[in-house]
Amino acid sequence: MFVSFFPRPKWFFWSALLWTALAIGLWYAGGKTLGAVIGLPPDKPGAPPIIGLSLFWSAPLLWFYIYFVAFTGAFAAFWRLVAPHPWQNWSVLGSALIIFTTYINVEASVAINNWYGPMWDLVQQALSKVGSVTIEQFNADIAIFLEIALFAMFVTVLNLFFVSHYIFRWRWAMNDFYAQNWQKLRLVEGASQRVQEDTMRFATTTEDMGVSFVNSVMTLIAFLPVLATLSSHVTALPIVGKIPHALVTAAIIWSAFGTGMLAIAGLRLPGLNFRNQRVEAAYRKELVYGEDHADRAQPATLHELFQNVKKNYFKMYFNYMYFNVFRYLYLQADAVYSLILLGPSIIAGVVTYGLIQQILGAFSQVSSSFQYLVTSWSTIVELQSIYKRLRAFESVLQDEPLSHIEAEPPYVVG
Repeated sequence: MFVSFFPRPKWFFWSALLWTALAIGLWYAGGKTLGAVIGLPPDKPGAPPIIGLSLFWSAPLLWFYIYFVAFTGAFAAFWRLVAPHPWQNWSVLGSALIIFTTYINVEASVAINNWYGPMWDLVQQALSKVGSVTIEQFNADIAIFLEIALFAMFVTVLNLFFVSHYIFRWRWAMNDFYAQNWQKLRLVEGASQRVQEDTMRFATTTEDMGVSFVNSVMTLIAFLPVLATLSSHVTALPIVGKIPHALVTAAIIWSAFGTGMLAIAGLRLPGLNFRNQRVEAAYRKELVYGEDHADRAQPATLHELFQNVKKNYFKMYFNYMYFNVFRYLYLQADAVYSLILLGPSIIAGVVTYGLIQQILGAFSQVSSSFQYLVTSWSTIVELQSIYKRLRAFESVLQDEPLSHIEAEPPYVVG
């Protein structure tokens, strides 16, 4: 799954994690100020945020682009020297490009959140005093939003195009690797489906999960300081009263609660999804044999195999039912959670309408990032089942025993 696309996967991923931690550590330890040497200084403390498209070619971001390219180039050069790999350009440089475009989209979200404050304060001013705001002022602020949104859309479209090719290259690498070892792998139950279908699903789902995770981490890095600053306007929360960094603390506690609750509710789902693939494969295999052999795919046999499919689906439906009860209850409560937190401050009149919109935007970004597992749990379950199926190939190639589910007859539902 990984060795076909990445150079020495175990060492590669650990080195990528350590190199990223080093890059981030050096950046916050003074690296972001080094741009001043070449005329790209950081923002001055307390300076108002840049509102508009000019944020993306401001001096701090231009220096970040150079910093990112330098660290990425050094990392890619090291692995090209230590462990040359035929798919290295896609797996190393391609992954870095996806991370970079994800960061650009996060910065677009920050730019839009910065726009919320003055825009909604302008709306409040216009509603409070007729004639105090001209239509030209209003349209000028709308134009700023459109500039940011169109730029973000352009970056997203190009990224999606590139990601499509990235995913197919990963499937291509896995396909070639498994084809070279087909004589061993063909004996695994449902081997043809695993190579033809599961490789693409694994690459797609892993990439989606990876990008979502990177996006969540980058969103936290970008928005936590914003939310911490905005917390100074909201010091008192319902029930608990005044606490330090109130909004940040509330986002962490709420997200941890939802993640833990759904992890418990969805405990059985990965195994059920995996077994579902096995009973479906057994049913499909018998039908395929029936196309070429008149004595196969008899009604009694098909009835028995389909009964196994039915039993497993009904078990999945029941488990997904109570999982979704907890999931949607949490998501519905999440829709009003931030408003409940702002209740005392709104009633006391200590926040403006523009500030409320900024707080809601920043809180939503931070909270959704902390809720990565909550929103991704169904995808995680699917990925686990795909991984289990492809992991059987790894076991065969490494002469390891199969998992206990693989060792069961395909008609066992569990």
